[in-house]
Amino acid sequence: MSDEATPSRPAALTEVYVVATQQDFAPGKDKLGEAFAADGITFDWLGVANGPLFRVRAENAVVEVSFERREEPLGELPDLLEGNPDARRQLGTALGFFRVSFEPGNPKGSVGVFEALWTVRTLLELVEGVVVDATAFKVHSPQDVEEITELDFDVRDHVSIHATEMRDGERDALWVHSHGLAKFGSPDVEMFHIRADDLPAAETFFHELCRDLAWGEGPDLRALVSTSVGAQFQLLAAEDARSTLYGVDPELFEEHAGHWVTVVGADGRHSMNEILSQYRDRFEDETEEEAGALQELATRLLPAFKARFARKGLMEPLTFLVRAPFEVRPDGDQGESTEEQLWVEVVAWEENSLIGRLVDGGTLSTEWRRGAHVEIDDDQVNAVSVAREGRALEPEEMERLLLAERPS
Repeated sequence: MSDEATPSRPAALTEVYVVATQQDFAPGKDKLGEAFAADGITFDWLGVANGPLFRVRAENAVVEVSFERREEPLGELPDLLEGNPDARRQLGTALGFFRVSFEPGNPKGSVGVFEALWTVRTLLELVEGVVVDATAFKVHSPQDVEEITELDFDVRDHVSIHATEMRDGERDALWVHSHGLAKFGSPDVEMFHIRADDLPAAETFFHELCRDLAWGEGPDLRALVSTSVGAQFQLLAAEDARSTLYGVDPELFEEHAGHWVTVVGADGRHSMNEILSQYRDRFEDETEEEAGALQELATRLLPAFKARFARKGLMEPLTFLVRAPFEVRPDGDQGESTEEQLWVEVVAWEENSLIGRLVDGGTLSTEWRRGAHVEIDDDQVNAVSVAREGRALEPEEMERLLLAERPS
């Protein structure tokens, strides 16, 4: 035990992140204190053997870190843990574990999460390791943590979406549910009777809803919510919504401890066809004719597109977007590569290449994160778009804008 007075422990601390390292001992008090020395940060050394090691206070959030040493590595990991193969291998051989706890939702959902992530990032500057998000069943590399803390907030970094058959062998009756919102002080979300071919649409809907819930901006229970196309849904407490399910074995939920709210239709029924219909067209494969038409338009308009971007006024509410292929390796560095077509907001243009910010990031891997700055050559651009005050202009509108008042 430390010979110093131990600060009182805040109530309701929850273990959320685990930094796993092959190093089986923790850095000492002086080294940790120096690493966490910064304006606005209070570092409390606790030094409890096999217990709380230190505590960090910042932005009204309290983060507590314990250290545990194992005699044997974890070995084989459950398939439920998401992460690239390299990060999973490092976790499987780890012997030292820093357990990072804080109070979800206090003072504000995202504040505690990001203070904890900055604590994790500081630890990773002292030890080599990977990070487990125990609420979302994700394994993050140090680079992941660095990008998560510096780039635009992307709820996909913090939440996992899982699909489970409601009854064995029925792929068209899935229980789709999230994991990870608990660290924001919010319940996770679920939907029932989802078809397998509707999974991409359901995941996109969930990501939008989870983003609102993570920031404390989600709807109240039983409040009707209207989408942009007029469809309506509501959230019910899971215990109320599940009571209206028929033919579902209660054991389905036994291995999923947690707090959920259920998405149902405006009439309270487990029918999400109308809600998901507006998301399905995002996942229809682009035909060769459609891709060719977009490429032809981009090639023809690119000179005018670049010229109009250069003339854009400082306060002009226009956003210039280009699409290009990005190589991704969903199975890690050793896996096969494929391509994703991603949209980029143009930030600067220099001769035959542009600098931009990824609008949404990749869906197949975390290599290309939302908000990351990328460089694209002009000859990689296969589609262009202009948005005014958030609304994408139709091709004819865009062409008129780009060619209007064009210098002769």
